[in-house]
Amino acid sequence: MDELLAKYIIGEATPAEMEVVARWIKDSAHNEHYFNQFKLIWETSGNIDTGSTLDVDASWTEFKQLRSSLPASAERMPLRGVGVNTRLYPKGNLMRIAAIWIAVIGIVVLLYTFMQPTGEIQQLTLRSHDMVKSDTLSDGSVITLNKNSVLKYPGHFSGDTREVQLVSGEAFFSIAHNPSKPFLVHLNNAVVKVVGTSFNISNSKTAAEIIVETGIVEVIRKQVVVRLKPAEKAAINYSTGTVTKGAAQDKFYNYYRTKEFVANETPLWRVAEVLNKVYKVNIQIPNKALAERKLSTTLRLGALDSILKIIADTFNVQIVQEPGKIIIK
Repeated sequence: MDELLAKYIIGEATPAEMEVVARWIKDSAHNEHYFNQFKLIWETSGNIDTGSTLDVDASWTEFKQLRSSLPASAERMPLRGVGVNTRLYPKGNLMRIAAIWIAVIGIVVLLYTFMQPTGEIQQLTLRSHDMVKSDTLSDGSVITLNKNSVLKYPGHFSGDTREVQLVSGEAFFSIAHNPSKPFLVHLNNAVVKVVGTSFNISNSKTAAEIIVETGIVEVIRKQVVVRLKPAEKAAINYSTGTVTKGAAQDKFYNYYRTKEFVANETPLWRVAEVLNKVYKVNIQIPNKALAERKLSTTLRLGALDSILKIIADTFNVQIVQEPGKIIIK
């Protein structure tokens, strides 16, 4: 993978290889962090005199031997999620700069030494972009991010707590049980505290919603502490500073994990509300009696038209498409 990254940085990668690298970087926060440090090391090597008289084949072999002896924090990341052949041949331009790497290898060790001071825990960022992503933290807790969400977490937990930050978006947390080390999720100006449980958090600039699936969760904002049990939720309004507690209406929050919407005697207006959020549309139900009618079925996450057809057939209604809105009548 190092050889492929080198070709990518110096502009010698083919379009297919460039796509492989882009996907690899996007695949995990570990890969992104590794690439950034690799690029920094490479750019630093640009200041080294390239007028070497060393045998390039021997230099490249020596480099790879030295590279394999780096500290654990600098080890190569695995190539995950890539289904194409990335075998490369370290000839041509790559071989001509092999000698440079022999000198650069010392810089590698120094960079890792000074960029990661003793006692400082490496902070990682997981971004889901346009896909749902899951990651397992060092304590065994599993986090599933909905699309366009950002989570910050340490490479390993130390001290008396396990702390992460849901910067934005939505995530489902399945926390490894550890009574002596509470798990804290930091939001904009609130904290969710648990020991071992599962729950969903949706966090934006203006508000947050926490829904508990199993266990006990505490939502803390300044002096206010709200304790939640399964099937309960808390809503935080960042503008007013209020924290309200109530019953969870349904399990629609699970759609991005289960790939389905489970309606159980759910009012049609609530179904429309969820579809508006997920598909970024504007579904309206002008008839109040129709809006209150109950739906009990499982809708697969997929094309919106297919879901609307099921609703139309179930309630014998019309789906009218108009500019900027969809009307059920």
